[in-house]
Amino acid sequence: MIILDGQDISSGEIKARRPSGGSFKESQAEPSMVRFWPLLQLRQFYSGSIIHIGRGGRGKHRLTQRDELVEVVTENKHRKDRTMQAKVDCSVTRLALAFSLVILMCAAWPTLGAGEPLVVEVWPGTAPDENGNIGAETVRMSPKLDRKQVEVTEPTRLVTNVTKPTLTIYRPPKDKDTGTAVLICPGGGYWDLYWQLEGEEVAAWLNSIGAAGIILKYRVPRRPDEVKGEPARRPLQDAQRAVSLVRSRAAQWDIDPRQIGIVGFSAGGHLAIATATSFERRTYEPVDDVDTISCRPDFAIAVYSGYLKAKDKDQIAPGLNIPADTPPIFLAHGGNDIISPPEHSVLMYLALKKAAVPAELHVYATAAHDFGVRPIDHPCSEWTRACAAWMRHQGFLKPPTQRR
Repeated sequence: MIILDGQDISSGEIKARRPSGGSFKESQAEPSMVRFWPLLQLRQFYSGSIIHIGRGGRGKHRLTQRDELVEVVTENKHRKDRTMQAKVDCSVTRLALAFSLVILMCAAWPTLGAGEPLVVEVWPGTAPDENGNIGAETVRMSPKLDRKQVEVTEPTRLVTNVTKPTLTIYRPPKDKDTGTAVLICPGGGYWDLYWQLEGEEVAAWLNSIGAAGIILKYRVPRRPDEVKGEPARRPLQDAQRAVSLVRSRAAQWDIDPRQIGIVGFSAGGHLAIATATSFERRTYEPVDDVDTISCRPDFAIAVYSGYLKAKDKDQIAPGLNIPADTPPIFLAHGGNDIISPPEHSVLMYLALKKAAVPAELHVYATAAHDFGVRPIDHPCSEWTRACAAWMRHQGFLKPPTQRR
């Protein structure tokens, strides 16, 4: 977070106002001030920190640090004019101070991360079949659940009311970068997105093995015209478009266009499988040149997936088909999962095997739902190691020195 005169300007936009409260019209803000902040790219120099930049009259500035808090403190015992003036001299003072702060932070914290991830909108305008009448996008904590239901019982952050799908791109360290990128589909029953447990934490794991983690914020909750108990249709539109979009930006993002995978959890696992098996036909009308690029992922990973099994039948759900060119698929599930029973993954594995699609299945006895990628006191937490070994065997985690 970056605070200028008590205002969060992490996004790079500024609404000028007095430090102690009160405001004046946004149009009075100095234009050069508004445009300069994005160029500074302050967000590249902090990771979870709070930066306060204050303006004072007389007195000197000093930089103080405690824990993750960095402040520029202005000693000013004689403030004669408490009304903020949007003039060039004020802007120059702040910009000089901000520039100094960047230099100081670069020297003091050379090991900080590369800053905030890149966020890209999936659609150039309004998404297909979207009327945007579900209210503002919301972040809240998930409910605390019983250990019989899930492995991770404490609340974690989730996102809902998504009308503008995005990609949030986390890059691995340069010395580990294999050129592989994996789209991440958090679960949530097509009602919410478990953003922390099955999004951000998954991206961190992927980065640790040399892959870019790209979280797909697809549309939730399911809309009134989508049948309850069945997979929602709009998320597949978002996922197909997302695969094509990542492949279209492969050169720009230093990604191998032949090494783009997709991973999903719970309902997101179904979305990953649906994306990996529906590439022959788009579920929306093409909107631009991006949609001329293949939406077939090069591999898929589905973890404790739902919606894969037909109701009351030991076969895969009727909405799923397995084309001959389906990419390799890795499946993991908990043997005691009562939210999405393991039969979903077992039957999908058997169908893939019958279709001669390379597939690997891991079912962990006594494991419940929602174990994510966290190291826990259960063998199911080893699925990430098995998956990384599978990816290497498939040729998707070649050392950076072997990249072509």
